[in-house]
Amino acid sequence: MEDMIRVYGASWCPDCRRAKRFLGDQRVSFEWHDIETDPDGVRIVQERNNGNNIIPTIVFPDGSHLSEPSNEELAEKIGLERAAMMHVYDLIVIGGGPAGLTTSIYAARENLRTLVIDSKGLGGQAGVTERLDNYPGFPEGIGGADLADRIVQQAQKYGVEMLQAVSVVQVESDGEQVDVEAATGDHYHGRAALIATGSTYRRTGAEGEEDLIGAGIHFCATCDGPFYKGASQLVVLGGGNSALEEGLFLTQFVDTVTIVQRGDRLTANKLLQDKVNMDAKMEVLFNREIVGFRAKEDGSGKLGAIELKDRGSGEVEELHPAACFVFIGLDPNTEFVKGVVDLDDRGLILTGTGMMTNVPGVFAAGDVRSGSTKQLASAVGEGAAAAIGIRQFLEAQDSKPLHMM
Repeated sequence: MEDMIRVYGASWCPDCRRAKRFLGDQRVSFEWHDIETDPDGVRIVQERNNGNNIIPTIVFPDGSHLSEPSNEELAEKIGLERAAMMHVYDLIVIGGGPAGLTTSIYAARENLRTLVIDSKGLGGQAGVTERLDNYPGFPEGIGGADLADRIVQQAQKYGVEMLQAVSVVQVESDGEQVDVEAATGDHYHGRAALIATGSTYRRTGAEGEEDLIGAGIHFCATCDGPFYKGASQLVVLGGGNSALEEGLFLTQFVDTVTIVQRGDRLTANKLLQDKVNMDAKMEVLFNREIVGFRAKEDGSGKLGAIELKDRGSGEVEELHPAACFVFIGLDPNTEFVKGVVDLDDRGLILTGTGMMTNVPGVFAAGDVRSGSTKQLASAVGEGAAAAIGIRQFLEAQDSKPLHMM
């Protein structure tokens, strides 16, 4: 039995980098095994995952393992302390992506005691994006993890306290103080709170999807695309910017990438549409609805077929790709504040002046906010705007006369 944690993954895998970074941040020693240069590593990954290539696969000294774990699962497994130093703060930021971290930097620079609580890894979706080419100030582009690390370091420089792998389950406010309850059972109190929990990739809900996630159905092309190098066909569901960007990325591995769009046109920007139309490896199917996913009949448990219905004729057809990548939109991470703050019909948080919600002292910014553009640059801008709104709110609270008994 090995006496050290072993992490099996690949250099191109964002989740592997996140897990390595998380273990490194916690000063936990581990051995890194790149499965692209270690044939034995591929065997171990497949043995641990019923024949599937799921990375990172992390093997512990007691012989147990975790496959593609969240930071929260990792934290529990290695017995990390996930409690903050104090229980009362000036500002509690829920969500450690670019919007939340920007707000925390602004707040801490004004000497506000600031706590950031993130359920995953700091950096948000930007931190697991392979490359960012449209963020101002980086003409050659920058890796998402690199940019996220820089923002985290800047927050740390100003004394922001940060908890990773801790979910928030409830937020309440009495108008004077905001109570934030963590999944760990701890309660933290703030004079104000910012919700910047972002969003997660939407699933189709079609029959068979749940059983095949990680075994042919994926939500990250940069994470899982290289597994299908040399395959004949990959399918991408969706017609927006993310779907086309990821589809173009996947063409380097396979002969054909098929975009399946539910509507009668693509919704991505014209530049991306032009790239797709000019790429001989790309094809687009319009007006197709997902009926279901089927596993192979060889007992491998991997994706075998996708059933599509033509929304015009009603005819059902089958595709047999090596894998399917789903990019059909994002769902806001607002489950924990339903019934507390006002949401729009998509579940996004409604805000008014200064980015404040209908609940005094509770603000929202970034992808989770109704009206946001879902762009990194705007998330940073919204974080700064929220910080200004929070400062004005706290100044107004401080100027209120004390109630006489």
